[in-house]
Amino acid sequence: MAAEQSASPNTAPKEALTLQTLFARSIALMKPVTWFPPTIAFICGTIASGTTHFEFITVSQIALGALMAGPILCGLSQVINEYCDREVDAINEPQRPIPAGLVTHRHVFVTIAVLTIIGLALSLFFGMQVVYITLVGMLFAVMYSAEPFRAKKLGWIGNALVSVSYEGLPWIAGSLAFAHLSGGSLSNGSLLLAGLYSLGAHGIMTINDFKSIEGDRMMGIKSIPAQMGADWAAMSAVITIDSALLIADFYMYYSGHTTSAIIMFLLTLGQIPTQRKFLQMTDPRARAIYYNASGVMIFVCCMIVSAVGIRP
Repeated sequence: MAAEQSASPNTAPKEALTLQTLFARSIALMKPVTWFPPTIAFICGTIASGTTHFEFITVSQIALGALMAGPILCGLSQVINEYCDREVDAINEPQRPIPAGLVTHRHVFVTIAVLTIIGLALSLFFGMQVVYITLVGMLFAVMYSAEPFRAKKLGWIGNALVSVSYEGLPWIAGSLAFAHLSGGSLSNGSLLLAGLYSLGAHGIMTINDFKSIEGDRMMGIKSIPAQMGADWAAMSAVITIDSALLIADFYMYYSGHTTSAIIMFLLTLGQIPTQRKFLQMTDPRARAIYYNASGVMIFVCCMIVSAVGIRP
C-alpha cells in the first residue's frame, strides 16, 4: 500500500487493484458531497412544472433525472475539475486521489468517458431539449476547469458558470424533462426562480473557495476570496445569497403565492444569526465549513418552498 500511495499519477500502481477499489476511487473523484445541489434543483424543476404526481412511474422518472443531474453530470464536472486542478491540489489538498497518486491519468479519462456516455443517454430519455441543456452544462464544466478557457482563474466568471450549472440548468432541465414526458411547459416564473437561485449559488461558490486561498494565490487563480480577502469576500457572498432569496421572496408574494412567500421570508430571516457568526469568524477554512453545514440548508429549503408554491 505504501508503494501505491507514493506512485506518480502517471504511473500505474504496483499492486493489482480490484474493480471495487477502482470504482471507489472513481466515486472519490466524483466528490459525492457536491451532488446534492443539482439533484435538488432538478427535483425542484420537476415540481415547479406542475406536471408531476406521486405515482410510481413519475417518482421513478424523477429519480432517474436526479441521478443524471447529481451523480452523473455533477460527478463528471468534478472529475474534470479534479484533473485540471491536480497541481493546485498538490498544494492545498495533497490527499486528493490524483496528487496522492491513487489514480492514474488513464483512470481519470476512462471515468470521464463513461460518465459522459451515461449522462447523454439519460438526457436523451427526457428529450432533445434536455440533451441541449446537458451539452451546455458539459461545455461549462470544460470552460471552468480546462485551458485555454480556465474560467476558474476569473473568480466572478468562473463562479457564474458553476452556479448556473449547479442550480439553473438542473432546474430548467427538470421542468423541460416533464414538459416532454407529460405535456407541461417551462413557465416564466420557473425560469426566473432558476436564475435567482443561480445568483444565490454564486455566493455559495465564493464561500467554497475559502478553503484554497493560499494555493489559488500561488497558482494565479483569481478566486473572489483570493482577490478580495476573506472578510470582504464573506460580505460579498452574504449579500449575494440574501439578495437572491429576497428577490425570489418578493416575486412569490407579488405573484400571489403568499403562503410560500411568508415561509421563505422567515427562512431568510433565520439565516441572520448564522451569517452574523460567519462574518465574524477569522479562519477562512472554518468559515466555509461552518456555513456549508448550516446556512446552505436554508437556501435549499427556500428553493423547495418556492417550487411547491409556484406549481400550477
